[in-house]
Amino acid sequence: MKLNRTYRRPDEMPSVIPVFPLAGALLLPRRPMQLTVFEPRYLAMLDDALSGERVIGVIQPSAADDEAEANPALYSVGCAGRIVQYAELGDERCFLTLMGVARFRVAAEQETATPYRLARADYSDFADDFEEGAGESAVDRQALIAALRAFAEAKDYKVDWDDIASTSNEALVNGLAMLSPYGAKEKQAMLEAADLKSRAEILVAISQMELTRGADSLHHLH
Repeated sequence: MKLNRTYRRPDEMPSVIPVFPLAGALLLPRRPMQLTVFEPRYLAMLDDALSGERVIGVIQPSAADDEAEANPALYSVGCAGRIVQYAELGDERCFLTLMGVARFRVAAEQETATPYRLARADYSDFADDFEEGAGESAVDRQALIAALRAFAEAKDYKVDWDDIASTSNEALVNGLAMLSPYGAKEKQAMLEAADLKSRAEILVAISQMELTRGADSLHHLH
């Protein structure tokens, strides 16, 4: 195990990783996700990951009603993250921060005796994920900020606009995508977007649809 390990190419990533099925969760490269783990099988997964590469794949169940199942069907694409922070909370609960590294396609599930699931991960379609800022220049930043402003005003969210102004396009797009209050299918669409520009366009489109839906609901109430 190496501390502060960085991965620069798909072939540097572990080919078999534990997967953590999480509905409505979106992890993206170079963005943090905080999780509290308490189920025994995921505590075992965490224990094993900490003694190995510290890499866990976050992936959504592909059907909402599968969420409660022990082994739900999964989407074919998830995102691998590295454990960069970890704390025991007592009461058999652990807190961890995963830092997104790269998306992967599930090549196959691995037979395993562990209580958690393992997947053979194929990162080859997502080589750009290893390059910080890839595709930033193609993002329509003005459209993204306009959509964020409209959404924040409609929902009465407080936004630190000075902070937004100093944020890179990659951090802005991926951070907003992860924070967005949308459903599993929308989150998956943003995860699987071909590039940063496409992810930003999906985020803007979904936000505009949500605002239109909200306005229609108000209209019907009057």
